[in-house]
Amino acid sequence: MTRTSTAEIPVRHFPSWEDRPIQRDLVDGDPVMSHVVAVLSAMFPNGEDFFVRSVRHYRDDVDDPELAGKVKQFVGQESNHRRAHRELNERLEDLGYKTRVVDRAVGIGFKQLAAKVLPPQVQLAVTAALEHYTATLAEVLLEDPEAQSLFEDEQIRRLLLWHALEESEHKAVAFDVYEAVAGNYLLRRAVMDATTAVFVGGLIAGTAYSAVSNASPGDVFGLARGLLRLPRSPFVSRSVLKRLRLYNRFGFHPGLFDSGPLIDAWRTRLFDTGEPGQYDPAPPV
Repeated sequence: MTRTSTAEIPVRHFPSWEDRPIQRDLVDGDPVMSHVVAVLSAMFPNGEDFFVRSVRHYRDDVDDPELAGKVKQFVGQESNHRRAHRELNERLEDLGYKTRVVDRAVGIGFKQLAAKVLPPQVQLAVTAALEHYTATLAEVLLEDPEAQSLFEDEQIRRLLLWHALEESEHKAVAFDVYEAVAGNYLLRRAVMDATTAVFVGGLIAGTAYSAVSNASPGDVFGLARGLLRLPRSPFVSRSVLKRLRLYNRFGFHPGLFDSGPLIDAWRTRLFDTGEPGQYDPAPPV
């Protein structure tokens, strides 16, 4: 099996949000997917804080200088994602999405439970598992024009494309650190199964709470249509589910999916100057 890894993981800053409202319907007029996206955004700040701490815990145990360098870059990218999504989440809260409640619940789960109860190796395995989810969904967004077209608000689309590119760039870091310090296949698989149950269950519960608590009687039919459309979303296609399940195979590595050409293409589209941190404010889609 070929294992590939992005040689460079630039740490970039997302530009400040423009002083204008964002659209309430985040996803192509679909209230269900709009709430899913809002809940995912609300999960990111505390989730990525957990990722950073679980990987950074082992930075002195990484003997490979190249991987050690990538750990620092991983921390930088994830820290910037956390800040950008916190700002987005405040805007989403103002629109009626329940991002603060979800953020607090995820904080309790990661900071009060996982960080205090789970051994460091298990915390790292949780991070590697969730990084597989984020990288898989990120590369769907980068690869599929239909997925990109769902996000009509330019600022939200820019944020998600920037975030997706960087998730693809660093998708192997947590996994490689886990392999370097633990390498226990059975533990990796068991943690992935448990993490999937908690993550999917939490996403469903958060989406249901956000949708129901924010719904008016006139929204019922829109929510019903959104539920019927959900199985046709590019983010839950059979190929996506198959790719997610590959994580549990013995010998799996994120580099099985060579994202080098995809990363190069989106670096060109998003960063027209070629300089780290310089963001093209209106990338084509």
